[in-house]
Amino acid sequence: MIGRMFFGVKSGRISSIFQRGYNTGMCGRFSLTVDLGELARRFEFDGDWDAFERRYNIAPTQDVLTVVGGPRRGGYMRWGLIPSWAKDKSMGSRTINARAETVVEKPSFRNALRRRRCLILADGFYEWQRVGADRRPMRIVMRSGEPFAFAGLWETWRDPQGEIVPSCTIITTTANDILSPIHDRMPVILRRELEDFWLDGSVDDPDALTSVLVPYDDAAMEAYEVSELVNSFRNDGPEVMERVG
Repeated sequence: MIGRMFFGVKSGRISSIFQRGYNTGMCGRFSLTVDLGELARRFEFDGDWDAFERRYNIAPTQDVLTVVGGPRRGGYMRWGLIPSWAKDKSMGSRTINARAETVVEKPSFRNALRRRRCLILADGFYEWQRVGADRRPMRIVMRSGEPFAFAGLWETWRDPQGEIVPSCTIITTTANDILSPIHDRMPVILRRELEDFWLDGSVDDPDALTSVLVPYDDAAMEAYEVSELVNSFRNDGPEVMERVG
């Protein structure tokens, strides 16, 4: 059995820059509302948690459910990668995303790309579409309703008290046709047949790894408008993902 604290994460205070979703960029909010047993079967990890909870409006610096390889293990990490050399964990608020085009070069991400990759589990994500002077919250999901995995990187950081803090980032790429009217970026969603490759610790070639960091098939996705309740991370119930209009 793998417990909630398997990766040693504790939820913390959310940085003020993330308190309204449209200030974050891509990808800045997502959800995971699928039954844990279904997730464990789909992503092939031990998932018998007493403390698992459905999340409708996950925000940066909160805990997110991840899967690492060798063999597959599930656990929570802090969203916002904190490099091992960082002076404090506040750096993680600036590294919630890693761009596929530069991930090989950036000091914060290049070692993790080769050695510490993970799946970050989700069943939908949010983006804010500019309409005149307004921002319209949109939810993006699979047409099938199935959960999926973002391509993630992870690191561990030791705080001054000696506690190990595992953290992660979501890789982004150019938008597909579903996302492009909303935003010019989207999170990398791995095709199911590429998940084992992404978690394979024997793979460390940057060219091979970045070759899979591409936009997901737009025909498999849909986007719809949701309530402005999602703007605040404090709203974390099913009402934030209901269709409006």
